[in-house]
Amino acid sequence: MSGAGAGVRHAVLMGVSGSGKTTVAMGAAQELHWEFGEADLFHPEANVEKMRSGIPLDDDDRRPWLETLAQWIADHDAAGTPTVLACSALRRSYRDLLRSSGADVVFVHLAGSKELISERMLARQGHFMPEKLLDSQFETLEQLQDDEQGVTLDLVHAPAELVEQTVAYLRAD
Repeated sequence: MSGAGAGVRHAVLMGVSGSGKTTVAMGAAQELHWEFGEADLFHPEANVEKMRSGIPLDDDDRRPWLETLAQWIADHDAAGTPTVLACSALRRSYRDLLRSSGADVVFVHLAGSKELISERMLARQGHFMPEKLLDSQFETLEQLQDDEQGVTLDLVHAPAELVEQTVAYLRAD
């Protein structure tokens, strides 16, 4: 994967549910003084109810949501405001859609074992995504490809260290 470079304007913290996207994205946004976005807040209620009921989303469910997120990135890009977005972005096609505005978008994939992430999901409270959907998330996940701007970070590291690694990547020349 290629490096971020000095002109990075928008970062997407990606990975399966329970990987710590929100925690790391919020920390990086705060450190960088960039605008933070939580993709889960952009889901229509029908998507939330489907997931809450244990039904995985399909591409038809995700497309309008991803288009809204791409527009959010484009709007911030037009305003000259850099962003950090916590978003699963599991498939290449989803990441392509997020890049569709032409903005400079890079991805930070928070990757870990299914066992580690399952433990984290079982320990968290108040999230609509049940742990039983984790298998479908891993089935959907497509790793970053060599021609995609991004980096993969290992979830064996503590959240504070992942924030540091993310910020270092985003600041790299």
